[in-house]
Amino acid sequence: MDPASQDINLNSPNKGLSVDHADSQSDMVVEGAVGNSVNPLPPGLTEEEAEELRTELTKVEEEINTLRQVLSAKERHATELKRKLGLSPLNELKQNLSKSWQDVQTSNAYLSASATLDDITHSEAYKKTQETLSQAGQKTSAALSTVGTAISRRLGDMRNSATFKSFEDKMGNLKYKVVGPRGNGDAVGSPTDTTPTQENPPF
Repeated sequence: MDPASQDINLNSPNKGLSVDHADSQSDMVVEGAVGNSVNPLPPGLTEEEAEELRTELTKVEEEINTLRQVLSAKERHATELKRKLGLSPLNELKQNLSKSWQDVQTSNAYLSASATLDDITHSEAYKKTQETLSQAGQKTSAALSTVGTAISRRLGDMRNSATFKSFEDKMGNLKYKVVGPRGNGDAVGSPTDTTPTQENPPF
């Protein structure tokens, strides 16, 4: 059946049946079919051959236009059917992605890469590298622990040193001079107390 003679209305009772489009197609302007006045004949081509090629070109372009119309109508019909079935574009996208991922997982390249990775993880070089990195991590952890212990010990020694004791005493004296005897945890008198606790008021 000639595609140019099919009824493209999908809701038509004549869907897929031959319909006479001779009148409507004779009025169509075909993109590539151009007369002799605009395009001169290429060398070695007779007028009859050129006319035959123009006729064939016209028919092919009419078929292309008809097929575009049929495709457009089929796409609209498919969209309508999907809408009636409740299939949204998002659901379609999810299904397409899921199908694509399954296709990737079953592809030869993926299976080959997966097998190669399995081979690598079971190889002696990988096991040795893994052991070396594990030992390096353990040694680093032990070294950091040793450094932390040494720093703690050094700070303890420094606190017990004569220099630190002297510094601590000076800071204590300075605190006493600034705050007074209340700075050592003595009870602070209430504001209504008539006996002042300070000998030299700050004002």
